[in-house]
Amino acid sequence: MGSMFDTLKNAWRLPELRKKLLFTIAMIALFRVGGNIPVPGIDKVAFTNLLSNFGQLGSLMDIMSGGALAAVSIFAMGITPYINSSIIIQLLTVAIPALERMSKEGETGRKQIQQIVRIVTVALALLTSFAFWFNTRTANTSALPAWLNALVVIGSFTAGTAIIMWIGELINVHGIGNGISIIIFAGILARIPSMLSNLVTLSEQWAVANVFLSIFKVLLVVLLTVAAIIAVLYVQLAERRIPIQYAKRMVGRKMYGGQSTYLPIKVNQSGVIPVIFAVSILQIPNLIVTFFFSNSTNVVARWFADFGTSPFYYILDGLLIFGFTFFYSMIQFNPIEVSNNIQKNGGYIPGVRPGRPTSEFIARTSQRLTWFDGLFLVVVSLAPMLIGTLTGTQNTGIWFGGTAIIIIVGVCLDLINQLEAQMSMRNYKGFLD
Repeated sequence: MGSMFDTLKNAWRLPELRKKLLFTIAMIALFRVGGNIPVPGIDKVAFTNLLSNFGQLGSLMDIMSGGALAAVSIFAMGITPYINSSIIIQLLTVAIPALERMSKEGETGRKQIQQIVRIVTVALALLTSFAFWFNTRTANTSALPAWLNALVVIGSFTAGTAIIMWIGELINVHGIGNGISIIIFAGILARIPSMLSNLVTLSEQWAVANVFLSIFKVLLVVLLTVAAIIAVLYVQLAERRIPIQYAKRMVGRKMYGGQSTYLPIKVNQSGVIPVIFAVSILQIPNLIVTFFFSNSTNVVARWFADFGTSPFYYILDGLLIFGFTFFYSMIQFNPIEVSNNIQKNGGYIPGVRPGRPTSEFIARTSQRLTWFDGLFLVVVSLAPMLIGTLTGTQNTGIWFGGTAIIIIVGVCLDLINQLEAQMSMRNYKGFLD
């Protein structure tokens, strides 16, 4: 513990790193302030009541926005449109040759793709803002004309998303990096006091019925949450190391190679993206029905509206998470390219012939890890829902869900690694030693 504080002191003494940390903290504070600025023209109580019709997607968006959606603030849409835009453009980069060529043009291509992401983000934010206004227009106040009220509400929601995107990019440039992830992380942490308050209220309710049962349920919630965090941390850090041997070669009068190293393949290559994709797709029918057929008595419309509580929802959610895990891992990791790079540098895997056998061996290893990764994401994503049902806490909001836990752990690890890299360049002992 003492060495931990010593490391923090050393990091704070670095002027450049201290400036980046202070700037990041200032941007997080700006994000939290904006999350409490209300949108004019909306009745908060009526909007919150209507928000309950959005189901799990509404809860997820509220978590991502740090409670700004339930507070009906200008940051109500959160960073979700930017996340969806980034994922869409990333997938289209594989399918559209023009975007693929742009991604290979270095810094210039990266800036062009980022500009496209910004444009798509604003378009998605505008579309989402219109949908929210349309579905919650009964919560609008009568202080303004209907058309002006619509412009104010839609414009405020869209502008809020653009401001959050701008804050995230400022953190990337002038802060410690990973701006969007840090914003999501800050929003999730902002919900912890609410979670603890709900847990205390529930424990009091349980204690009225049975004190021992109350203690047991509280301990169960705490222990399972800690176990989930430890499991996510373990899998996030886990990797399969394939041994690589480099042959000796003469370059001029010097001999290079001859050393042994390894090829690290992360177990969780796709992160939380498959979970977000699966939830987004499963909620599309529910959103369409909620937005445009909320008063319909049609049997099909009602079935889609209640699909989130059906057992088929969880089955389909698990299948989609598996499918997106394999799909995204296939995009992120190219065994043929890795094999070619190893061969070009004079390396080989002991016991495996160079060329196609090497790429097939790497592909098989990656696929086995992807199977485990998919199963892990399914368990972490669905287990909190099942536990909430068993403990009677499914409607209290104390479960952040596996998605939030993965984000929290991932951002913490990235932050530690970045501070480690910053201090290593200045010969300071880092966090991970």
